[in-house]
Amino acid sequence: MFQLTGKVALVTGGSRGIGRACCEALAEHGATVVVNYVKGEAAAKEVADAITARGGKAEIAGFDVADTKAAEAAIDEIAKRHGRLDILVANAGISIDGLLLRLKEEDVDRLFQVNVKGSLACAKAATKVMMRARTGRIMFMSSVVAEMGNVGQTAYAASKAAVIGAAKSIAREFASRNITVNVITPGFIDTDMTSNMTDAMKEQLVKVVPLGRTGTAREIAAACVYLASDEAAYVTGQVLRVNGGMYV
Repeated sequence: MFQLTGKVALVTGGSRGIGRACCEALAEHGATVVVNYVKGEAAAKEVADAITARGGKAEIAGFDVADTKAAEAAIDEIAKRHGRLDILVANAGISIDGLLLRLKEEDVDRLFQVNVKGSLACAKAATKVMMRARTGRIMFMSSVVAEMGNVGQTAYAASKAAVIGAAKSIAREFASRNITVNVITPGFIDTDMTSNMTDAMKEQLVKVVPLGRTGTAREIAAACVYLASDEAAYVTGQVLRVNGGMYV
């Protein structure tokens, strides 16, 4: 089950955290993985090297998803080089927190530029390739706060909620071409983004998670592998919540 041999996958923001875990998991199941990065070339190369050292296939591709032309050109080049692009994991994203009354306009713009515009740019370029093949898998990485909200994350939650609405619409647009589009909404996951939190802050967050612990990047990656596989061929326009019961 969940065999991806012969498939080509692009994971944006694949050099660390959830993105890295998705790259590794997809490669373990047979996919050739393209690890996208913006500034962390060394980290992306480390991911690719780790994959190839275990017998997998991986390469790196540097581009900023928020730069629409650069993203579209890079994805077009990847598809031409491999002759296909089967899987897109639109994972690249940023988080800028702040209470509504303290939000800066430039922070809101940057959040939507990367989290929403960047995801749409990649999806637009990927679907052009997938339409010709009449098959494809697209996964958007959102967040539990997109559905439940969170104090101090108004703009971030709004950007991640926009991703959900976009994914549902894209799923309807491309279903006739056998392209599935789904969303993964991670809960409180132990990654670099949460490493700066104090133990007290983490303890308070864990209290609202029924399973009583943080999740792991590998658990998010497992959901990604499932949605990328043939076993999920009849799943589209859905939000897969991996949050320990934090939001149900």
